[in-house]
Amino acid sequence: MKIFFRFLFFFAFTLSFLNANAVVYNEGIVENGFTPSFYRDGTNKAKLKQLVDKKFTPIKTEIFNFGLDSATYWIKMTRQNDKTFDSDILFIDQSRLALAEMYILRKDSIFQINPHNSSLYTNNSLTQGKLFKLPAFIHKDDIVFLKLRATETFLAPVSIRDEGSLLNIFSLRGIIFGFYTGIMVIMFVYNLFLFIIIRDKSYLYYIFYILFTWLTQISIQGYSSKYFWAHGSVLDNYSVVLFSSLTLVFTSLFTLSFLNTKVFSKTWHKLITIFFYLTIVNLAVLYFSGIYYAFITMQFLTITGTILALSAANFVYFKKHFKPAGYYLVAWSVLLIGAILFIMKDYGVIPYNNFTIYLLQIASAIEVMLLSFALADKINFFKKENEVAQAQALNASLENQKLIKEQNIVLEKKVQERTEELQNTNSTLNVTLTNLKDTQSQLVDAEKMAALGQLTAGIAHEINNPINFVTSNIKPLELDINDLKEIITKYEEIDFDKDVKEQVEEIEAFKKQIDLNFVNNEISSLLSGISEGAKRTAEIIRSLRNFSRIDETDMKPIDLNEGLQSTLVLVRNNLPDNLTVIKEYGNLPKVECLPGKINQVFMNLVSNAIQAIKTKEIQREEEFLTIKTWYQDQQVKISIKDTGIGMTEETKHRIFEPFFTTKDIGEGTGLGLSIVFSIIEKHKGHIDVISKLGEGTEFIITLNINPQ
Repeated sequence: MKIFFRFLFFFAFTLSFLNANAVVYNEGIVENGFTPSFYRDGTNKAKLKQLVDKKFTPIKTEIFNFGLDSATYWIKMTRQNDKTFDSDILFIDQSRLALAEMYILRKDSIFQINPHNSSLYTNNSLTQGKLFKLPAFIHKDDIVFLKLRATETFLAPVSIRDEGSLLNIFSLRGIIFGFYTGIMVIMFVYNLFLFIIIRDKSYLYYIFYILFTWLTQISIQGYSSKYFWAHGSVLDNYSVVLFSSLTLVFTSLFTLSFLNTKVFSKTWHKLITIFFYLTIVNLAVLYFSGIYYAFITMQFLTITGTILALSAANFVYFKKHFKPAGYYLVAWSVLLIGAILFIMKDYGVIPYNNFTIYLLQIASAIEVMLLSFALADKINFFKKENEVAQAQALNASLENQKLIKEQNIVLEKKVQERTEELQNTNSTLNVTLTNLKDTQSQLVDAEKMAALGQLTAGIAHEINNPINFVTSNIKPLELDINDLKEIITKYEEIDFDKDVKEQVEEIEAFKKQIDLNFVNNEISSLLSGISEGAKRTAEIIRSLRNFSRIDETDMKPIDLNEGLQSTLVLVRNNLPDNLTVIKEYGNLPKVECLPGKINQVFMNLVSNAIQAIKTKEIQREEEFLTIKTWYQDQQVKISIKDTGIGMTEETKHRIFEPFFTTKDIGEGTGLGLSIVFSIIEKHKGHIDVISKLGEGTEFIITLNINPQ
């Protein structure tokens, strides 16, 4: 705040200096004997000759203020006596006039006075006002006419001065302009530097606000067309409205960011956001509808924006206690007071002089500096808040540390007690875990033994059939062989010393007696039966050899079709009479796998399928077990499908869970399909289940040729 008061003192001193040296307009047209009156030409087409006899309205002030009007105004100035002018100049102190012409009606003749073309005119007045050199003598019957038109606010102070007086005015204004520009440039560069360092978007909006505020002020004073762009150009005509509207755009953005309305007040945030979009709309109005309507909208938005800014700052400062908002509130209050005094001088409430015409610039310079202080204070505010938060966090940390130390003693005791409890519990759990592992191992062994029992029963029956067949053929074969041996013996006992013919006839009679042809045929039949039994026994032995590798741990390439066939051989005895096995073996490449484990999968799934068909309450005339294999997308697929009882969706989702079974107690461990799932998973394959209650189940196994 000390810096703030120093700046206020500095500006108060400066303003007092300006006020003391202000050039008061006491050399006005009235003091020089002129009586002004005006006529409004709404058509903008009237000629001077058409207006001579028109009724003009008297003007009681030397500041022609016609408000916002785009019509042409004719100012009529008459005299009661003659007047001699010594190089005096009529000065219209308004740089924003679109048209300014001077005529003298002398008797029936009209003379147009051209703008003054001295060095004074070319250097200053072209951009800061209109100058017309008065004739050396004006008769009392002469009438002076001024033709004026504006596209913005129609304000035209008129005075009569000599060149020396005007030069003093322009020199003083140049000093004030330089002083004002210096302040704005310093603030712009300083805050740009802060933005580059801090990267706070409030500074970005603020430097644009400074830029467009400065451009607006120099456009109003006429310096923009003197130094930057041509007088009367499109940009010159649009400059005041354009830069004022852009100032409002960045004012709204700066207000939203600086006051942090999104956090402090959702209502004010929405209102200012709406105002921001209205300023954007006004730029569109300027582009499409021209200066007049955009100027009206801009004035309305300026008043509205000032009210919104002050109200929002007041709320944030007093209600939310956001200290930097106080600077913001003072800054806008200074600008508002300056604007009010600036307008008051246009209506003659306060004097019109070099001090009052620069009130708005002075107020905006003070506002810019105060807002810069506000930004700095905002940083300090958050810095202090952060320091307070850190201090609070430190105190809380120390307090927590103290509590922790106190509680550590209690906790250590409780931890020790709990550790002893956990050690005891851990010992108990280890014993329980060992028991569970033993139980699980026993259950797995039980599952294997159950499968082995089924396998043994099937094998015993399968081997018994061909052995019985062989055994039953041995006795008849022995008898037939004995008959043949007896015939052979008879031939060996032939005595060639006796009648050979008689002996041969006896042998032939014996052949007929035993029916040698029948014996030969019977021997062939019996040997064929024995051979068939031997083949079936060999097939069973080969199947057993496949299952003898169940505990192998090395991967080998095997033919899965052969493994399926071996499984069917071993379970053939368990097949019900009405069950037909359909085999659709595809041409498969050999698959790298654990042969015994894969055969265990086949045995489990085929046995389950047979069991599912057997347990159907209503048996069909013919049930089917379909085994299909095929090769697809570098993978081998095996389908085992039955027409058994099927299963529900709930059962289907649980069949691979360990110990889950739908069989009666004592008929199964519930580990069969769990083991199947783990074997397939170990081979990096997967198994899919398709089942419908009452219609059957299909298991589809997918294996990679090389699981690695």
